[in-house]
Amino acid sequence: MNDNAPIAASDGSVLRVHAGRPDAPIAVEVTRGGMVESVHRVIAAVVDASGKAVATWGDVDRLVYGRSAIKPIQALPVLESGAVEAFKLDDAEVTLCCASHSGEPMHADRVVAWLGRLGLSAEDLECGPQIPIHEASAHAMIRSGAKPTRAHNNCSGKHSGMLTTAVHLGEPTKGYIGDDHPVQKRLKAVMAEMSGCDLSGVPTGYDGCGIPVYGVPLKGMATAMAKFADPSSQGAARQAAIKRIVASCAKHPLLIAGTDRFNSALLAETGTRCLLKSGAEGVFAGAATERGLGICLKVDDGNGRAAQVAMGAILRHIGVLDADAQRRLANSLTTPVRNWAGRLVGVVRPSPDLAF
Repeated sequence: MNDNAPIAASDGSVLRVHAGRPDAPIAVEVTRGGMVESVHRVIAAVVDASGKAVATWGDVDRLVYGRSAIKPIQALPVLESGAVEAFKLDDAEVTLCCASHSGEPMHADRVVAWLGRLGLSAEDLECGPQIPIHEASAHAMIRSGAKPTRAHNNCSGKHSGMLTTAVHLGEPTKGYIGDDHPVQKRLKAVMAEMSGCDLSGVPTGYDGCGIPVYGVPLKGMATAMAKFADPSSQGAARQAAIKRIVASCAKHPLLIAGTDRFNSALLAETGTRCLLKSGAEGVFAGAATERGLGICLKVDDGNGRAAQVAMGAILRHIGVLDADAQRRLANSLTTPVRNWAGRLVGVVRPSPDLAF
């Protein structure tokens, strides 16, 4: 790779980006009292829609489970099948197809109403119940004596999208999370198409919400997101689906995650310029639409705080976040470490020596 690979923006400007450290991962440091107390190591890839690497850190050919970071890709069949039009899904519901939401009323209530239009209920979701991630919503539920439902599960929007497709195509709604169900076969196929990877024989696991998840090279997942950033090589139906997903998520950033969540704050800041999605075990993916670039990273130890800081550093590195945006997101891009008395005792930051 060139050490100064040019990136063309949609406005015609060119940004020169150092090509990272292929020999070493990004280091995210946790400091306390002037000393580095802990270090998280992060592999990451920034690529274009052809899969050409612009910047890499560490072994980007390593197989990784995409977890919830690939939900925008998993939402494609809902749109491409015609299910969105058939059931008149609005932009909020399209966003929920991509969401790892906090289980707030704005999330769960929409899911219940959506399922009702399908002639289904939250009991038809096979993701299992989950207490809301949003602390105030969880406390309100406990005080009221209510129990969490499957609609509160952070993946209930994705599962509602799967059920919408199954109902539209006349497929069974029972067992839709099974490996052999047409819903899951479509998800595997679209991941293979977008990543450019052969997924036959790769390691297979099961996500927290129950669906199969496949080991994909990190660079392949970045390539899939690059095709979201620059869908010009895709067919007309897929281009339209991608554009709808990007626009919907930009319109409803609070639905992709929730109140006081970094993913929502980042989407609110970038709008249609960057579709970003976090996942479990320190995976984070993004599509920088103005640059035509896909991003994917994985924290070796699975720590989410490091994924957030590393993604912020990469977005700065490729010119997605300008100085004003960095100021507004300052407490998320370099996360304060406070003790129980509220005193600032350290920060979580990208290492100045190794990161870039």
